[in-house]
Amino acid sequence: MDLSTRFASLTTAHLADACIRAGLPVRCAPAATRAVVSGTRLLGPAVPARHVGSVDVFLEAFEHAPAGGVLVVDNGGRLDESCVGDLVVLEARAAGLAGVVIWGLHRDTADIRAIGLPVFSLGSIPTGPLALGPRIDGGLAEAIVGPWRIGPADLVAGDDDGVVFLPQDRADELFTLAEGIRDTERRQAERIRAGEPLRDQVRFAEFLAARETDPGLTFRAHLRAVGGAIEE
Repeated sequence: MDLSTRFASLTTAHLADACIRAGLPVRCAPAATRAVVSGTRLLGPAVPARHVGSVDVFLEAFEHAPAGGVLVVDNGGRLDESCVGDLVVLEARAAGLAGVVIWGLHRDTADIRAIGLPVFSLGSIPTGPLALGPRIDGGLAEAIVGPWRIGPADLVAGDDDGVVFLPQDRADELFTLAEGIRDTERRQAERIRAGEPLRDQVRFAEFLAARETDPGLTFRAHLRAVGGAIEE
């Protein structure tokens, strides 16, 4: 089963928790990053591009982008200009990309919604680029999104909770961990609905008693011991 099919029954929260379980950094786009259309889901390899005021960097990125890739636009998180509009999104769709993630703003919201390609950004503003800067060496090699450097070796996943970046060479492992977390959480939810409190399921009274003896015991360690999946 391919990753896109597997992602259909997962969330970015499951994948973020899987990173914790695997001992990897949880690389999320900043919390303000949201889909232009609520309910949008996105998965694909990163196609980075660092914007300096002109769309040509995006067109160049499309020249070599893999089918199903996700354009990851670095506009420095700027909130005074947009860097992606409807024509770039249309061209991304024509180039076979799966979507766009912007560390910055977009415009042409109504047209982007009509195009239907998933777009995540910090929001919208009517104005386009305000100035043209010099081309950045390596501007197609990586994009900075918040504190993270994102490149072609990364996988991009997005949904209503936001966007998370995963190392492609660990994707299968992370998806397997995420599926296990998902299944455990579903069982826990079903048991709560059936009348068994979560505190009983995770043997919370035992945790409190054990912590009296061992003050360094964390709830996360206890959850792992009893097979819970609340935190990761």
